[in-house]
Amino acid sequence: MGEAGVLTEDDRVELLDGAIVQMSPIGTPHASTVARLTTLLVRRFAARATVWTQNPIILDRWSEPQPDLCVLVARADFYGAAHPRPRDVLLGIEVMASSRSYDRTLKLPLYAKAELREVWLVDLKAQTIDAYRRPALRGYREHQTYARGQAITPLAFPRTRLRVNDVLG
Repeated sequence: MGEAGVLTEDDRVELLDGAIVQMSPIGTPHASTVARLTTLLVRRFAARATVWTQNPIILDRWSEPQPDLCVLVARADFYGAAHPRPRDVLLGIEVMASSRSYDRTLKLPLYAKAELREVWLVDLKAQTIDAYRRPALRGYREHQTYARGQAITPLAFPRTRLRVNDVLG
């Protein structure tokens, strides 16, 4: 569609389950949180993983979302040959401001179906992080909510604790 001129590089859309879906505009709190998380994750994982910010991942032939952040298996080419696939994603993160329903009801089930091993939904309104683990066909079998004052540990890096306060600012 891009080659045909229907979509441009500046259009904020995602391919989700075969449908082209308009993405919400990025507001200041959302952008700030993504920038903070990017810095935090790069500092913690730079030597062990690739931090992939607001770039596509290919779930299957019908879905190519652009999560706010992903922590990927490190590769020497930094995914220059092809976008990451589910097996490459150690942690997917969506920051939710105006996209709360969209991320929970549309994207999260697609992530589970594609077997992303761990997804965090950073809820700016609730000031929490919802961690989803153990994917199944229709969702995740494990869900835990982390609030300010708590710490969260990514499955792929069990010795690394991130404070919720540091994520939310």
